[in-house]
Amino acid sequence: MPVISVIIPVYNAEQTILETVKSVQQQTFSDLEIILVDDGSSDKSVELLKGIVDERVKVFVYENGGAAVARNRGLAHAKGEFIAFIDADDLWTPDKLELQLAELQKHPEAGVAYSWTSFIDEKGKLLYVQQPVYFEGNVYPQLLVSNFLVCGSIPLIRKQAIESVGELDPELKSTHDWDYWLRLAAKWSYVLVPQHQIFYRQVPGSISSKIEVREKYNLMALEKAFQTAPSELQSLKNQSLANVYQHLADLYLTRKADPDAVKQAGYKLKTAVRLYPKMLLNSSAQRLLLKWLVMRSLSPKFANYFRQISTKFRDFRYQRWSKNLANIGKETP
Repeated sequence: MPVISVIIPVYNAEQTILETVKSVQQQTFSDLEIILVDDGSSDKSVELLKGIVDERVKVFVYENGGAAVARNRGLAHAKGEFIAFIDADDLWTPDKLELQLAELQKHPEAGVAYSWTSFIDEKGKLLYVQQPVYFEGNVYPQLLVSNFLVCGSIPLIRKQAIESVGELDPELKSTHDWDYWLRLAAKWSYVLVPQHQIFYRQVPGSISSKIEVREKYNLMALEKAFQTAPSELQSLKNQSLANVYQHLADLYLTRKADPDAVKQAGYKLKTAVRLYPKMLLNSSAQRLLLKWLVMRSLSPKFANYFRQISTKFRDFRYQRWSKNLANIGKETP
């Protein structure tokens, strides 16, 4: 019986999957099983997976069902006392599992251990890092306002906690991780390993459609969360919605620079301000608004140049975002 089950959903990941598996194989804590769930890949992913020589590796091949379904299929095979997910293009530092497990063992009341994230490009080059957040214990209010576990490859979860909340929601084609972290936080405390241990790969693609999908499922997850949130936290809903729309505006301005993207960013910003006017007091929102005003006035060529320059400084926005989250509950909504 392995102590930890690592679940890796795989879909057309031939370019990155072996590097991801290697980062799991090289963990300093080695009493684990590696469950690879192919979700109907049409490339060489399955062929590569079956070529891995490691008795800890188990490969399961299914028809396509989506990321949440693939993770649930992995959970059905998991035998470990603790569960970790990692996406097929992300990486871990070698001590990720060891240090997170140590925190959960020190705190038997905790269900989830998390760390901080570094963002890398498709070639593995560091882009920027998540600025530290220090939420522990009851993190439910902070998670309601914004998903500070920024990707699905971050936490180590006690299997008992997973059994208490059930499977991931397959109706949420995106943002099912935020929904799951919230369901766990409603019942279990969180502990922190204060290190950047996850490398979250940013891959370019059809960003317009991805933003639209992200908006749809972010709003679905948020509505679902506030349906069950206690009455004393209902006042956070507009702030949470505003954070979603501010994030969407940021994506439009960071990933694209064409006139339609700038126009869409303007719509999202106006919606965010209408929902939560106090966001304009935050320097991160002020910078984003200034960026939108500048890009709206430039030609597409110069707007794209400005986008490239301003993207280099986006880590400062994460620092402010972290400080703003830390003030949840300290101000009157």
